[in-house]
Amino acid sequence: MANDWATFGADLHLELRGSGLRTGLMDALREAVRGGRLEAGVRLPSSRSLAADLGVARNTVADAYAELVAEGWLTARQGSGTRVAQRAVPRRPAGPGARPPAAARPDPARPTYNLKPGVPDLASFPRAEWLKASRRALTAAPHEAFGYGDPRGRIELRTVLAEYLARARGVHARPERIVICSGFVHGLMLMGQVLRARRVREVAVESYGLDAHWELLTRAGLRLPALPYDELGTRTEGLASMKGVGAVLLTAAHQFPLGGALHPDRRVAAIDWARASGGLVLEDDYDGEFRYDRQPVGALQGLDPERVVYMGTSSKSLAPGLRLAWMVLPDSLVDEVVAAKGRVDWVSSSLEQLTFAEFLASGAYDRHVRAMRLRYRRRRDELVEAVAAHSPETRVSGIAAGLHAVLELPPGLEPAVLRSAAWQGLALLGLNRFRHPEVPTTQDGLVVGYATPPDSGWTGALAALCRVLP
Repeated sequence: MANDWATFGADLHLELRGSGLRTGLMDALREAVRGGRLEAGVRLPSSRSLAADLGVARNTVADAYAELVAEGWLTARQGSGTRVAQRAVPRRPAGPGARPPAAARPDPARPTYNLKPGVPDLASFPRAEWLKASRRALTAAPHEAFGYGDPRGRIELRTVLAEYLARARGVHARPERIVICSGFVHGLMLMGQVLRARRVREVAVESYGLDAHWELLTRAGLRLPALPYDELGTRTEGLASMKGVGAVLLTAAHQFPLGGALHPDRRVAAIDWARASGGLVLEDDYDGEFRYDRQPVGALQGLDPERVVYMGTSSKSLAPGLRLAWMVLPDSLVDEVVAAKGRVDWVSSSLEQLTFAEFLASGAYDRHVRAMRLRYRRRRDELVEAVAAHSPETRVSGIAAGLHAVLELPPGLEPAVLRSAAWQGLALLGLNRFRHPEVPTTQDGLVVGYATPPDSGWTGALAALCRVLP
């Protein structure tokens, strides 16, 4: 028979078959675990609760639990209750002719070490300081903060952001020109809608970048011609000959993934093109605070606030899980972006915005960025030293900035190195993973995210990387 019951501790559904309740209960639990419906670690109802739901003596359920614990299906610990065991399906004894188990191959989906770029050291998130800021922000929050609010974002956050961006990144910002969004991708999606509504048909992009960004703009109905790249950065002087382009997406302070900074002449060329054509520069300043050899390069937006859309995020400086980003817009774009945002996502979380505003205003954000700058600089130095010691012919390219470095490889060797990394349980991405479809293969390499591993895994990840280098 089939039974559904609810208890005050936990709900559980089992198919009970057979004449004996104890035997039927044990068989049903085994089948639920074997079939994956009850996963390892799941807590089961207490014997008292389950017995009451079944209308049987508590000893019947307790005996069934005890037998399954003895068989290895369940575990029981004082204060923790009865749970599905981590290795719930007992191994069958090997027969006389059974082969010894083969050596397990590392699972690429669950690598031992992760050196993929784009993620900060999440273990270093400033939990204590964030909690303090959250408490202060929640205590001081006005009642209206719990309503829908302004689609541009909380005025408290936009005010302190304007001050911070002017001071730290050289951005010309006023609170009324800032729009808070849920990550860089959200902001880029809004800009794609606005550009398409303005009858823009093409947005120029860099030769190397994130395909997720390109796909998002493509879905907005935009074509994406690629600009060439050399040792001075993206060749923005080529914009003048691209007649159908109405905007360009640039990572000017630290190109992703190649790692260079846009040369001053190329910066001026991008602004000159925007002024002459009426186009827009979309500036992705995703890790602009992290420069290790000197003062960070100022934002491109400072050259012409009316022709540049500045886009920043907390995803690299704090954590992507916060879903906090911002756009500093030309005056002429504010209403259009707010209208687009209202159609898809009226406001971002008010409580997270207020907490971040307090975190910024208190100086905790500056302290955190400075601390992480030292940590990441040390890691980059250790990466360069280890590569030089184990593979002297491998060159680490790009400026000393950001959360990743590019390791140049001999032509044709990138696929083999990535296969070797997978065997080592090391998650890595090759340089050609970020190449624009229109750009021919000109170099092989690895894009190493040295910020990603926690401190406990950094040494092992670095050693694994050195083992796969030619």
